[in-house]
Amino acid sequence: MNGPVVIVGAGQAGVGAAEALRAAGYGGELLLLGDEPHGPYHRPPLSKAWLAGEMESAQLTMRAPELLARKNIDLRTGVTVTAVDRAARQVVLADGTRLPYAGLVLATGATPRALALSGADVPNVLALRTRADADAMREWLDRCAAAGQPVVVVGGGFIGLEVAATARKKGAAVTVLEAAPRLLGRVLAPMLSDWYADLHRSHGVRLVFDARPASIETANGRAVAVRGADGTRHPAGLVVVGIGVQPNDAVARAAGLECERGIVVDACARTSDPHITAAGDCTARRLADGGLLRLESVQNATEQAKSAAAALMGEERPFTATPWFWSDQYDRKLQMAGLSGGADQWVVRGSLDAASFSVFHYRAGRLVSADSVNNAREHLLVRRLLDAGVSPAPAQAADSAFDLAALLRA
Repeated sequence: MNGPVVIVGAGQAGVGAAEALRAAGYGGELLLLGDEPHGPYHRPPLSKAWLAGEMESAQLTMRAPELLARKNIDLRTGVTVTAVDRAARQVVLADGTRLPYAGLVLATGATPRALALSGADVPNVLALRTRADADAMREWLDRCAAAGQPVVVVGGGFIGLEVAATARKKGAAVTVLEAAPRLLGRVLAPMLSDWYADLHRSHGVRLVFDARPASIETANGRAVAVRGADGTRHPAGLVVVGIGVQPNDAVARAAGLECERGIVVDACARTSDPHITAAGDCTARRLADGGLLRLESVQNATEQAKSAAAALMGEERPFTATPWFWSDQYDRKLQMAGLSGGADQWVVRGSLDAASFSVFHYRAGRLVSADSVNNAREHLLVRRLLDAGVSPAPAQAADSAFDLAALLRA
């Protein structure tokens, strides 16, 4: 490839693509454009250690600018890309500057969904995505803890529950409003949803299911309560919005790239334009059956970035490994392997009352995923089983004495 490569987005996927290009021998000009004032940083700690004030800035840093400079990666922060001119092969910046590219990587991430309620535009109604979001949330959370004001979390997904756990750790009262009848219903087995509900209740979190927030009550320019459609009133010194994210694909759409639930890519991170690849939370992968798969995880960003870099170098590097995710809440680490959609049978390996256990998801008698709590060894084993296409029978998975690794050796 001759000519410069421009990477839009300086998060996990953007940094990964830049480093993968250098590792593959690309020696040309390499621009890494980030719209935040900070250099690249890790996002997972934002809802946990960083929000709790237990992490130093250096620990949050993913790659120091000087390290990127040593690799001849030109990091530019505080830069917003407003358009991609595919005909001229240029990206257009907010100040009108045009940057040429021979290859382009879109790693634009995602944005939290806004709470479309009256009163939601005040300073203490916050979603969490960036370091600035986390800094503002920590300030309000500290105020709540000091003043005895409650925190209301709208949305019982991973971000909402991680923030709830952190808020309880800091001493604030917490109410979680979840629209569904159980926590994490789209990804967890029913018994594990109940287990998480019990875990949060045991730490003093109040859970409200089938909740329908109708408005944010404000006073003196701040939220003071969330009002439900049924008339209930939930007092709040801080309202945390955790109702999912939307892929940042507006620039790609305007440029005429195929987009559907994100920037559509193949297994090698190629978009509908041969000179443009995309990676991370902004993407939706087109599967062989025509369906789309959206994955929001560090693993997906990291692996798609490598695929995107390889594609620009004219190589095939499909990302097909088993997806995995994790979540830390209190002293429990959940590690998930595979995709549980469509599961019709669940078996517990171990005991839900034990310090560690796993829940195996089956569809039509075949293992499709497993969730492990404080059980990293079993999580890694399940990933190997899924990668190899090996499915233990439900009775084997349920038997803690059965050696699952023997199935791989066989």
